[in-house]
Amino acid sequence: MVKNKILVVEDEEDICQLVSYHLEQEGFEVEVCGNGLDAVDLAESENPGLVILDIMLPGMVGTEVCKTLKQNEETRHIPIVMLTAKGEEIDRVVGFELGADDYVTKPFSPRELILRVKAILKRIQSADDKADVIQLNAISVNIPKHEVRINGEAVDLTATEFKLLLILAERKGRVQTRDMLLESVWGYEYVGFTRTVDTHMRRLRAKLGECGEYIETVRGVGYRIRAAAK
Repeated sequence: MVKNKILVVEDEEDICQLVSYHLEQEGFEVEVCGNGLDAVDLAESENPGLVILDIMLPGMVGTEVCKTLKQNEETRHIPIVMLTAKGEEIDRVVGFELGADDYVTKPFSPRELILRVKAILKRIQSADDKADVIQLNAISVNIPKHEVRINGEAVDLTATEFKLLLILAERKGRVQTRDMLLESVWGYEYVGFTRTVDTHMRRLRAKLGECGEYIETVRGVGYRIRAAAK
């Protein structure tokens, strides 16, 4: 993965130029395209550190691009920020269900977008810097490899799902509020949208199968990994 390279997938030229300019000002290398099919090919060949993805695209809509990238072994590790004019909560939930790591609606602040991109890359780097394996009964969390296994079998998690599990595992037995998880995992205050956590947690539990029961819901507060999970 070329962590300093950002793939911007946007068919509106003015927005594409705006996003590219601000990314380049922050030292990122930017690759751009305006077609969904081309975006899939570029993600596979260029292996960018992150994809900023519009939803309304020619060739293949952004949601299908996201789904395709997250189902591909070669690209599923690449974090995705959805950038779209669709701001309804249901649209955000669909994006997250498909594996997107964050969601920014138009019109947007370039500064906010840059902060979100940096937050995602920072949390990935933070996990890379640790050389450790956390064992929770049948679950093995290999931090440097960004790999989770259950009884030796690999579990396919997105970057955000991995970070959620890692935070809970590192703080085993301690309740993490939704606001705490938003801050720790997404890296900024996500005012008014704590359902982001619930959506990702539901996906995480489903992927963990029977081991999903290790994650307890503390009603009205948040989540924790059971202290008994050793």
